Amino acid sequence: MFGDWFNCKEIDELIDSIVADLVKRFPPGGLENMPVEKAAKRLKGVHNAAFNRVDTFARTRRLNLYKKAHLGNRLKWSLREAGYSSAFADALTTEFVTVVTLASGAPKNPKA
Repeated sequence: MFGDWFNCKEIDELIDSIVADLVKRFPPGGLENMPVEKAAKRLKGVHNAAFNRVDTFARTRRLNLYKKAHLGNRLKWSLREAGYSSAFADALTTEFVTVVTLASGAPKNPKA
């Protein structure tokens, strides 16, 4: 009856790979001794790459309300388990869910 409505395998794989990349490129505790400018530049690069992936993902798939909520929940708790602060996890999750909501509502074939 619900078919693919609750299938979140692709979302789980996407979030797992994004968090793994984030941990590798912007470790939760490894930047204390790094200059602020260098840390900010590194975070910006990671941030842009992650948001491009999420935007593309949301534009190419139909994400229902459950899947959007699952994506946010999976991201938040994956970040917390990886050692990021709750404030960082909450902020990044809010931004991801906003991007997904806007991208999934955009026309699939916009007319120029």
